[in-house]
Amino acid sequence: MGGLCSCCRHNADETNLMPSPETRRRQQLEAAERRRYESEHRGVKDLERVRQQQLRSEAKQRRLEEAEHAANSGPLTLKWQSN
Repeated sequence: MGGLCSCCRHNADETNLMPSPETRRRQQLEAAERRRYESEHRGVKDLERVRQQQLRSEAKQRRLEEAEHAANSGPLTLKWQSN
């Protein structure tokens, strides 16, 4: 019977389970900053490899645009020479 009554009483420690609003705000801010940092650095392990892939992609896109521009600039004519 003593076990049942012990859960009904309130100790001074139990009433102060919630941190102060300022402490809670600080903890929430720290958690938000930690989540932001982790999400920014997620997935990219080798930055040099990513940069190389971007450079290759840009060069390929540039070559495609140059080829398209050359094809649209006018019809190519072949010149026959006979000696």
